[in-house]
Amino acid sequence: MADEALLEPGSRSRTEAVNGVRLHWIEAGPADGPVVILLHGFPEYWWGWRRQIAPLAETGHRVVAPDMRGYNESDTPSGVAAYRADVLATDVVRLADALGAPRFALVGHDWGGIVAWEVAGRYPERVERLAILNAPHPDTMAASILAHPSQALKSSYIAFFQLPFVPELALRADGFAALRRSMKDSARPGTFGEAELDRYAAAWAKPRRLTAMLDYYRALRFRRSGAAARIAPPTLVLWGERDSFLESHLARAALGRCDRGRLVTLPDATHWLHHEEPERVGAELAAFLAES
Repeated sequence: MADEALLEPGSRSRTEAVNGVRLHWIEAGPADGPVVILLHGFPEYWWGWRRQIAPLAETGHRVVAPDMRGYNESDTPSGVAAYRADVLATDVVRLADALGAPRFALVGHDWGGIVAWEVAGRYPERVERLAILNAPHPDTMAASILAHPSQALKSSYIAFFQLPFVPELALRADGFAALRRSMKDSARPGTFGEAELDRYAAAWAKPRRLTAMLDYYRALRFRRSGAAARIAPPTLVLWGERDSFLESHLARAALGRCDRGRLVTLPDATHWLHHEEPERVGAELAAFLAES
């Protein structure tokens, strides 16, 4: 069954050329409503936001959830440099241009959150409001790894992902068993069922997708520190405190980069807070967006 078949009535699928690649996205809500763009993380795609799309659309927003470049139905350009932070940030701004949105709200989780930090830092005049779910500000991560050995251990997979070919072989083995296990073990019990993981695995199995997903990590070496040092737009940081990958001090460090920031912690949520507590996350996002 196609993912689009699971959407609420009135939702629509689009694919257009954006910043030199064809991006696929899902839209819901009134075409003339204020735009909010939802950026997924690794190893998800737009479907990861399925529990937030309709509720946010019901508040009158034009909700747009893209497959980021390299994921699912979007293009997978070759070469690590195609996944540099500045390129990914430009994708988002050009997507907003395609939507006719000179200003927009931006929500990001995990890698989508890292890209959202980049967009807000590089293009503050475009971002109305910024919401981040369990994603470190990119300028704080290196210092955190040096200062906190426990975070260095949790981030060791990033070093593994730098290797050529080997990570692809390891993650693809036995029907993506390692990726499936990582998602299940790092979430609250019952968060990801086999049917859901099968849907993700079908997206990972598409040609070149897995390499493109890993190239996000490999392109970190191209990033220039300080490019998104200060965040001017009003910012909400939502953080699941039981995150297996990212420690809570990263949320506080990220908040320190914001001119107008607020932190909301979810003590019983993990890295996958938008799946585990969708109503709470949706309510926090709706209230934050309504402030504008």
